[in-house]
Amino acid sequence: MLIAITGTPGTGKSILCDYLEKKGYTILRLNEIALKNDFISGFDKKRNCYIIDVDKLSKYIKDKYGDNKEIIFLDSHFSHLLENLDKIIILRTNPSELKKRLIKKKWKEEKIRENLEAEILDIIPVETLEKYPVARVYEIDTTDKKPQEIANIVHNIIYGKFKNNKGYRVGKIKWLDENNLALLNEKRLR
Repeated sequence: MLIAITGTPGTGKSILCDYLEKKGYTILRLNEIALKNDFISGFDKKRNCYIIDVDKLSKYIKDKYGDNKEIIFLDSHFSHLLENLDKIIILRTNPSELKKRLIKKKWKEEKIRENLEAEILDIIPVETLEKYPVARVYEIDTTDKKPQEIANIVHNIIYGKFKNNKGYRVGKIKWLDENNLALLNEKRLR
């Protein structure tokens, strides 16, 4: 079973996946796999990052892990773009908290603003719903949650304990409001 753990940078994907890995789950870190196997189509100088060839990466994951019966988590902010996913779990964080996390990572102001916009405007949920039915897509607000709490929610989603509870279905989290728009309109984010 292939399960994407996705979300805007800073929402807690890697921390969650580190925790899940310690609990015995298999984690595929897609950035590392893409670099190791040269699934790169270029370099984005503005964002200072590689451009991943998602089609090649998706084929590789499908060929190597697609028939696997064990639960495999795919860790990346673009994991939702891969084909043949069984579930997609989008981690979300309130933009004011997300801003603090990205500043702590010492990200450039332009990159912080771009990621805040992506979170506020639901970019990842929209991209995901363009590829997958709503029944496979979940959102978790990680703003005030510890990795263990998030892992428990993920566990319940995977094993169907929330089957009749739509509390984590995509579309419940909305950050587009006056406070967050004001956050984006700040001249300086630091």
